[in-house]
Amino acid sequence: MKHVLMISLGSLLALSAFPALSQAGGIQQGQPPDVAPAHADVEIDKDVAYLPAGREEKADLYRPAKRAAHLRLPAVVVIHGGGWTSADKGEERETNIGVNLARAGFVAMSINYVLCTHGNVTWPQNLYDCKTAVRWLRKNAERLQIDAEHIGVIGGSAGGHLAALVAVTSAADGLDPKGPYPEFSCRVQCAVDLYGPIDLLSYRDLLMFGKTRKEAPELYRAASPTTYVRKNNPPILILHGTADKSVDAEQSRRFAAALHKAGASYELVLVEGAPHTFHLQPKQRDLRPLVLGFFSKHLRSAK
Repeated sequence: MKHVLMISLGSLLALSAFPALSQAGGIQQGQPPDVAPAHADVEIDKDVAYLPAGREEKADLYRPAKRAAHLRLPAVVVIHGGGWTSADKGEERETNIGVNLARAGFVAMSINYVLCTHGNVTWPQNLYDCKTAVRWLRKNAERLQIDAEHIGVIGGSAGGHLAALVAVTSAADGLDPKGPYPEFSCRVQCAVDLYGPIDLLSYRDLLMFGKTRKEAPELYRAASPTTYVRKNNPPILILHGTADKSVDAEQSRRFAAALHKAGASYELVLVEGAPHTFHLQPKQRDLRPLVLGFFSKHLRSAK
């Protein structure tokens, strides 16, 4: 499988290089860098229940407002960050990603998942919630006009970690939830990891495990995407800022190195001068051509 190592954004294509996206109502020229509000071109459904009854966590759906009845659109699960302990599906980054995906002709599903808010152990339920979102999209594919065979995932920081895990793990790894919707696959066709911690043994102790790395190294290893890297992993795009003070870019370099060694398909882009948290339009560079182009390449049917 093809794998490409990219060290800077100097070679990114301009927005005009994506006519297919523009024709589909995708990238909009002149859009302000901090795009957040949706207009008439994006339909947003807030607080949609996707988990079993009794769960408080909900999802926001972003869809193109005008779509032909016969169309089946690719979908992307959006996973927020917050150190596995805080934040929300409607944060600026997640809204930016959801709106831009919908404008590019995708259905985006930004989710909340169980958080470690009071020292409660939330691993692996947080990952289960993310995988359940993928299943939910497939279960509701007909109603939402989704192409169930073409689903991706994107996440930032802690969400990047979870997005990477959704991509690289399979049922054989024992990390698929038993339910709900067990008749539907958790597998995704591609993933975008925005500056996520990847090798947790080299990162820091995390409350979501209830134990330190010294106490339970096997637990941290089992929750590290690098543990599950294989040649047949779906394509993964990794983006990381060189000025990141929260998650060192070495985490993404290690992920890329592991994928490279396995012969998997990946791209690593280091965004010069970018800090820890950025969405698709940081001041350093407009990343929409890269990210939307990546999703379009791997999620749009070749029919």
